[in-house]
Amino acid sequence: MSNEFLVERLIAAGLIILIAFPFHEFFHALAAYRLGDATAKLLGRLTLNPVVHFDPMGGILLIVSSLIGFGIGWAKPTPVNVSNLQGGRTGDAIVAMAGPVSNLILAAAFALPLRYIESTGLDVPLQVLNVLGLFVFINIALFVFNLIPIVPLDGSHVLFALMNPQTAWRYRPVLTQYGPILLLVSAFLPILPGGQTVLGYLIGAIGDPIFEFLVGRQFYFWI
Repeated sequence: MSNEFLVERLIAAGLIILIAFPFHEFFHALAAYRLGDATAKLLGRLTLNPVVHFDPMGGILLIVSSLIGFGIGWAKPTPVNVSNLQGGRTGDAIVAMAGPVSNLILAAAFALPLRYIESTGLDVPLQVLNVLGLFVFINIALFVFNLIPIVPLDGSHVLFALMNPQTAWRYRPVLTQYGPILLLVSAFLPILPGGQTVLGYLIGAIGDPIFEFLVGRQFYFWI
């Protein structure tokens, strides 16, 4: 991996911290506020200010991991009081969905200049193409990753909302207890054919077609 490519990965990671993470958490807070819970607003989280949403450990890990491979990191979770939400479990699922959907919106927005460049043959520095491509793909990956129905990811809230109350009451403690372990296994253990992880497979199987649809080509770096 060239030093130039490392710089591009770091720039993309910086954009995730400054734009994607705050956007994700802001949409959680906005959905919760619209559904009757002002907890995030009262705590100053209903904002796009990246400083407010920055988690030191998650941000530093994203930067460091971007130097050696695909970046892993997170922002400060948005506080939500589910008992205040209209619609109960359905409201909780809507608030949870708002974050990943925001990442898909960002991916679509930043894919527009890439699609324009591809269709017109506009002469743009390769470094710019790489940063844009990385930013689009990482947002798509965040969309897919956060919707995995494993606690503590956003997708688990959607899963519990789809269950009938009795089933959710029965399985939620178990899934909450073992969810982090399942998440680590899916993210890091190469248990699928070809030495692939479950998370890597899902992001590739779902994320690659979304990227190709938005940009008009498969994802790979332009250098």
